[in-house]
Amino acid sequence: MSKYEPLWNWLQKNDKDEYKLSYEELKEIMGFDLDHSFLTYKKEAKEYGYGVGKISMKERTVLFHKLDRIRQ
Repeated sequence: MSKYEPLWNWLQKNDKDEYKLSYEELKEIMGFDLDHSFLTYKKEAKEYGYGVGKISMKERTVLFHKLDRIRQ
């Protein structure tokens, strides 16, 4: 079980086409602060139907998008 599984499950459960989540929102969902290991684990999101887009250190946000939707 991945430490990021609560996030992947949350994305899948809420089933939106796109999310832009702040680091604080991610902490609320996961129960811990986003750390550097996210860069390694982000590929797991594909197993749950999501891709990880832009990670903004300046805005402190992460963009997620549903893979089965065509984005324009």
